[in-house]
Amino acid sequence: MTSIIKRDGRVERFNRQKIINAIKKAFLAVDGTLTKAGVNKARRIAKEIEEMVIQAEENFTVEKIQDIVEEKLMETNRKDVAKAYIIYREQRSVTRARNSQLMKDVGVKIMASDVQNQNANVDELSFGGRMGEARGEIMKRYALDYIISDMARENHLNNEVYIHDLDSYAVGMHNCLTIPFDDLLANGFNTRQTDVRPANSVNTAFQLVAVIFQLQSLQQFGGVSAGHIDWTMVPYVRKSFFKHWRDGHKYILHDAEADNLCFNPDLSIEDDYYKDDAYTYAREMTERELTQAVEGMYHNLNTLQSRSGNQLPFTSINYGTCTLPEGRMVTKALLEGSIKGVGKVRKTAIFPCGIFQCMKDVNRVEGDPNYDLYQLALKSTSQRLYPNYANVDWSNNAGYDKNDPRTYFGTMGCRTANLWDINGLGQLKDGRGNICPVTIIMPTLAMQAKEEYEYRKEKGVLNSKDTVVSIFKQLLDKKIEEARDMLIERFEFICSQSPDSAKFMYENGLMAGYVPEEGIRSALKHGTLALGQLGLAETLQILVGCDHTERKGMELAKEIEQMFKDRCKEYKEEYKLNFGVYYTPAENLCYTAMKKFKAKYGSIPNVSDKEFFTNSTHVPVWKKVSPFEKIDIEGELTGYSSAGCITYVELDSGAKNNLKALETLVNYAMDKDIPYFAINVPNDTCLSCGYCDEFNNSCPVCGSENIQQLRRVTGYLTGNYKTAFNKGKQQETEMRYKHSRQLKEWQR
Repeated sequence: MTSIIKRDGRVERFNRQKIINAIKKAFLAVDGTLTKAGVNKARRIAKEIEEMVIQAEENFTVEKIQDIVEEKLMETNRKDVAKAYIIYREQRSVTRARNSQLMKDVGVKIMASDVQNQNANVDELSFGGRMGEARGEIMKRYALDYIISDMARENHLNNEVYIHDLDSYAVGMHNCLTIPFDDLLANGFNTRQTDVRPANSVNTAFQLVAVIFQLQSLQQFGGVSAGHIDWTMVPYVRKSFFKHWRDGHKYILHDAEADNLCFNPDLSIEDDYYKDDAYTYAREMTERELTQAVEGMYHNLNTLQSRSGNQLPFTSINYGTCTLPEGRMVTKALLEGSIKGVGKVRKTAIFPCGIFQCMKDVNRVEGDPNYDLYQLALKSTSQRLYPNYANVDWSNNAGYDKNDPRTYFGTMGCRTANLWDINGLGQLKDGRGNICPVTIIMPTLAMQAKEEYEYRKEKGVLNSKDTVVSIFKQLLDKKIEEARDMLIERFEFICSQSPDSAKFMYENGLMAGYVPEEGIRSALKHGTLALGQLGLAETLQILVGCDHTERKGMELAKEIEQMFKDRCKEYKEEYKLNFGVYYTPAENLCYTAMKKFKAKYGSIPNVSDKEFFTNSTHVPVWKKVSPFEKIDIEGELTGYSSAGCITYVELDSGAKNNLKALETLVNYAMDKDIPYFAINVPNDTCLSCGYCDEFNNSCPVCGSENIQQLRRVTGYLTGNYKTAFNKGKQQETEMRYKHSRQLKEWQR
């Protein structure tokens, strides 16, 4: 016979050269070089096996041939080479097994046969979604097997320290960015195909915001935000107003000198210079243009998909602090556009995530110049869930410049935030973002501590100071240290990329501090390395039998969070990088980490008897507490975070009829030093007639069952939660206790 049987059953002609090559690799591995004796030995063994194959009555299998090679090598005086061949053979087996499983996993993604909804705003059933998921599976495996360190890989696979967005890790992408729109709109920018002129009207400016959001979202894997869009748009409202005012002179007043009127960018639209017979016309036309511009932005950001056609850019806009008449107009138009909704049936806009920036002496209390806009924001929240609320005066944002909105506290929407930059930019937010995150899955460490305690006790090596909590703290400290190394490892890999990998970002100066001669590290060093966490409530249950809604649990929670805070502060000083404590969104991780945990430890009451881990330091969603109690509890921990966190309360649809209660809640959260606050209200929309309220499965107006049930997934909203959320997030959503029950009791 001259053929062999492959592992997959195919029959193939015997190839002696393959045996020679394999043996030569074994000699090379041992000797570091190929000697003539080694080559001759390889050829002789291959020749002997070939003769055996020819004389055999039936075809040999590949495995049998490899067994014979091992035997032949063992018969020589080079047992070390035989051992090297055995190791080589084992490695090949592992590689084949991995590749085989990889292809199975890719096949599942391509066929969308097991949709997991890992990202609620990705359609995994679409062509683009299926291609993206399949490609992501390959990229993740490549990162795990060929890029990251063994330590990082083990932490990730062992459900101890999770590496986010491994597919993006493989190419060296960074996470998110607050875009410096002031500069881009004023100076214009370059794209791959052309260049874009500076904006000369508010309509053009809002169109370019959508364009820039989309372009930048292709350069990274996270969210993009505008840190102070009300301030940003002031010059363009003025430009539009001047054009309309000049047109009023030209076409209404028939002023022969109208074309000679010159624009003064320092003049407000309420300046006495403009108060003539053309003023009313100019004001009305500017307001109309602004309304259309905002409507266009909302439609663009909810329809222009990017990232292989399956995902909308994760966009956020912060606003509410500009007291100039133009900035107030912008905030008003944005909020009215949010309330109005998008499309034929006026659906709630998923993007951008609106964030109203609460600021003392600006909009917090009656008499403040923007208090009326705060009231409009509350009305929008009661109907559309947006805006959320950012606390400009948060204690961790101390040192911001009240005269520079670029330093005001805002977020990426999900919760990510940038604070004090150790490399010279201070509290500047524009041009900075989260470079990369990891998340410590604390319940895993708590179970390891519990097992270690029992082991030491059984072996009689338990000393008087050993407790489950003390062992946990030792494990956590070790994992925080390893998480630091994992972040540095990824940061260095990102820094090794060419600026051509994100040409739009670097060429146009979207990332602050970039100096071409110094490389992209000059910009990346101003971003945040986010050290995240998951499952504090479950961790406390394992360690002390209760969560942080009880004093015993809260005391330990503060000790744990102090460890995170102290270590990040220490690392920030030592490495001159912005390490920050991150209360991870864990949209997908809350479910996948729990699946792994349950597979190893089973169902544990109050820990793993559900499909999800509680998000970061949140109060468990099923706890029957008042909204004020929830704010109080989480407010004791938000000060430990320096890279982003969110607190939210859950209300029913009655919130739209009680804006005073909403105002009380938001003010209470701000006064409790909550940095980022959101109010969840049910948002069920009939896609047949457009009726919006809380009605679940059928419309009370037209009877249609074509319903969109919109809920918050992290800081962002998404589509119908029953189809867009993963299994864990669906269960978490359905278990959310409506704090409005307690709010009604409080109001009585």
